[in-house]
Parts: sequence; structure tokens; C-alpha cells
Amino acid sequence: MAEIDLKNLLPYGDTTQDGAVQLSFTLPVEPSAKAREAATHIARNWGFFDVKIAHMSKIGIGYSFFVVMARTEKSVDFTKVEAPQLDLEKRDYKEIDKKILQEVKRPIRIVGACTGFDAHTVGLDAILNMKGFDGDIGLERYKGFRVVNMGSQVPTEELIDRAVKENADAILLSKVVSQKDIHIYDMRDLMSQLKKRGLEKKFILVVGGPRVTHKLALELGYDAGFTIGSRPSDVANFLYEKMVEKLDRTPKEKKETKARGKKQK
Repeated sequence: MAEIDLKNLLPYGDTTQDGAVQLSFTLPVEPSAKAREAATHIARNWGFFDVKIAHMSKIGIGYSFFVVMARTEKSVDFTKVEAPQLDLEKRDYKEIDKKILQEVKRPIRIVGACTGFDAHTVGLDAILNMKGFDGDIGLERYKGFRVVNMGSQVPTEELIDRAVKENADAILLSKVVSQKDIHIYDMRDLMSQLKKRGLEKKFILVVGGPRVTHKLALELGYDAGFTIGSRPSDVANFLYEKMVEKLDRTPKEKKETKARGKKQK
């Protein structure tokens, strides 16, 4: 096996470091020899070479879909790439339940919803509903969580109102629809509404979705972001660890506040 040059990392196709890629896109023209050539030119203009149109098909009146095989010489220095990620200890639901009841001493209260025009609850339900998915049970089945699943197309203000009413510890926002970056708009809207009401520090804020990353979540002020492949137990582990962290920090903050008060007197 060839030694990988991590400072000059290239895509892999047939052989290591051959720069081979596969990409797809749609052009708003009917399929034709001219459309095929246009797709080839576009890929070359992007800096790819050895461009081959592997597939062209009609996907509606006036639209063509292309699958392109090509190569690139542009590499990345993998040793300098930085990406925040959640490093969580793996625990099953019985262990998480036990630890929550021992250390938090009550169920962690969660309110979850899909906000805005997002009507897709598949991700939200996979994490919260009792059955979960792929053999990983949902948070409703845990004894350590009390879950309110508000479903889809929930106005941001109603989500916040319900979280306040339930005295929630955490808000779980699910964003599946991402056309024109609407998921980012809705994520920002929740943070904005929380700040207006002085509640941005009250809840543990978790967001999930296919276009969500932990990096994006942190940049927008959330505590964690979960993407494709995340399991209910991943979210449960994070909420448990974050809740314990908050509980451990609160007494320390109170002690420091009392100490400053005494010094001022």
C-alpha cells in the first residue's frame, strides 16, 4: 500500500492520490450533444481535467442531469485542517439512565420541534420517539428524559414559549429542509428570539439535520450539532454530559458571587 502524503492529500479513485472525483449537477437545458459538451466545459472551467460525462438524462421539461467523472491536481494539507467534533463516551441507554438519576437526580426535560416551514419530522422522531431507529431506542423510552415533541412547522416563538412552560433543560431543533440555506436562517431565528427574551443561556441548545455540522452549530451559538449518522444515544450522551457540566458549574459561580459580595462589604 502506498504511503499517504497527508500534507498533499488528493481524492482517491482507482489508485491512491490519483485525484479522481465523481460529481453531479443539473443544467436548465434539454439533453443533447450540445448539453453534454456544455457540462464538460463547466467541469473543465472548475479546474478538473480528464473530464468524462458518465451519465446524462432528462429530469423534467428543459432540464438535464449529469454525472461527471474527472480528476484534479488540487490537494489539501490534512495536517492543518481543523474541525470541532463531539468526543463523547459511548454509553447504552441503561447506563445513561442510571447516571442521570444518580447525578442529575431527576429526568432531563427536553422540548423538540421542526420550526418554520419545515414539515419533515423524520430526524426529530428518530431521536425523540420511543422506537428510535436502527436498533437505538429514542429518548422517550429513557427514564432519564422527559420529552415534549412538538412536531413540524412550529413557529419559533411557540417553541420558546413551550420550553419556558415546561421549564425545559434543553431545546432540540431539527432542520431537514435546507434549500437556499433556510436551515441556517431558522437556526439564527431561534437564537435571535432567545436573546431578545434574555433566554440564550437558560437552555442547552442542540440542533440536528443533514446539512448541520457541529462546527456550524457552534458558530451560530448552539451547544452541539448532530448530522447524518447520529443516533439517539449520541444525543442522550451529550445531554447527560452537558447537564452534569452545568450543575457542577452553578455552585462554583454562586460561591464566587458570594465571595465578591463579601469583599465589597
